[in-house]
Amino acid sequence: MKCEVPIWEKSNLTLEEAAAYSGIGINKLRKLSDCEDCKFVLWIGTKRLIKRQKLDEYLSEQYSI
Repeated sequence: MKCEVPIWEKSNLTLEEAAAYSGIGINKLRKLSDCEDCKFVLWIGTKRLIKRQKLDEYLSEQYSI
């Protein structure tokens, strides 16, 4: 039996989940998180996870992306 956690309760999201959560495309999220100083990306080897709360903070501070 697999327990599915809702996206809004997860602390880290895959690119696909982050795109569904934020309404921003996967390619744009990938481009934003490629920066060295990106505060909302977590790298696990080559796997990229998006820190949901940090992404929310980043988006609330931006005028346009």
